[in-house]
Amino acid sequence: MNIVVIVSVLLTILCFYYTLTFIENLQKGDERVTNQSKMAAIICFALAFIIPAFYYLITLG
Repeated sequence: MNIVVIVSVLLTILCFYYTLTFIENLQKGDERVTNQSKMAAIICFALAFIIPAFYYLITLG
């Protein structure tokens, strides 16, 4: 199995984890942790799609 696929899957799992943490802290009203969880989820989601795309572009060239 390709390392890029493994990293992408792990980042997707982390994205779901941080999304659930975001929702939980949103209900609790903890604004600082809510913002941190939201940013972590966005970053993990973006990296989960950007890393394989760059890898694909690099291996084509």
